[in-house]
Amino acid sequence: MLAVSAVLGILALALAWPVPVALSRADWPARTPAAALALWQAIALAGGLSMIGCLLAYGSSPEGSLPATVVALAPHLFDGPLPPGFGAAEIAALTLAVAVTLLLLLNLALVAVRAERERRRQHQLIDLLSDPLPGEPRTRVIATPVPLAYCVPGIRTATVLTDGLIDALSPDELGAVIVHERTHLDQLHHLVRLAFRAWHSAIPWFPIANRAERSVVTLTEMLADDGARRAKGDEALRSALERVGNAGESASFADAASGADPDAAMLAARLDRLGSGSNASRGARGPRIAALAASVVLVAVPLAGYAAILGIVP
Repeated sequence: MLAVSAVLGILALALAWPVPVALSRADWPARTPAAALALWQAIALAGGLSMIGCLLAYGSSPEGSLPATVVALAPHLFDGPLPPGFGAAEIAALTLAVAVTLLLLLNLALVAVRAERERRRQHQLIDLLSDPLPGEPRTRVIATPVPLAYCVPGIRTATVLTDGLIDALSPDELGAVIVHERTHLDQLHHLVRLAFRAWHSAIPWFPIANRAERSVVTLTEMLADDGARRAKGDEALRSALERVGNAGESASFADAASGADPDAAMLAARLDRLGSGSNASRGARGPRIAALAASVVLVAVPLAGYAAILGIVP
């Protein structure tokens, strides 16, 4: 088990710092945001599994499986000395593994409950303060001069616009913004963001968690841009962003964490990508294949480690 623990520990360390830093600084994700988003999800999942698996493997019994460890330790946890091969380090590793697992799961549940409560509140406010936009199903308009567009996910979804946004944009530009928001809803971007927001909330002192969340927000915005580009063309979306800037996207999700709001750098990256036109995805096939392959490998390694920890494979 020590070899398994060492491999998972090295992978956990790599995914905790150098790999996310390199990915957040890379240029290729803008050319293939879907593959980059899959890679970020693989990094987060594999990193968590590796960290917990490293501790479980280190604390497992000399016989080499976690079930054998549980059987060996259970009768001695509250009465009698520990069996041979177990010391304070092994017990501490197992305790820490359980604590980290509970922290991540409970924090994810807490963030999900808070997000659902906020979505319900938003739907109630929308019903009270907005009117339907003629000809656009599931689209509501709030009477305020502030230019704003956002979507509220859930079983009953809604795209919310303001009078200020409608007055500021041409029909094509407004259509691009609406498609952008609906792409967020159709591709369930709120669920992806929620997972990374929960990770950041669980370990707010860890800079990589913040970097990962911001990168994921940027990628989901680019994917929504692609939906709008396919429906309305590059120019309509680009001119809409130039007219309203972050005001049109600053609340893409009503329950988004403040640290994840799009900023000037994100807007500049999106406009630069739109300025590339049809060349935006040129040369993306290689990075796309590499990112998807890396995603599979990253998740497969800790899963293989767990198979060994559980005694499924020798």
